[in-house]
Amino acid sequence: MDFLRIVIAILLPPLGVALQVGLRGAFWLNILLTLLGYIPGIVHAVWIIARR
Repeated sequence: MDFLRIVIAILLPPLGVALQVGLRGAFWLNILLTLLGYIPGIVHAVWIIARR
């Protein structure tokens, strides 16, 4: 299941984070990072998924 979440996180970083933690602070931070640059959003999403 984590592999699928990582693939989703690479394609749509906020969705990967939302599947992992819901609509908490990490989700909103990921949206901000994705808007500022796609790569920071991916890195944050993969980090959130790998950490839990």
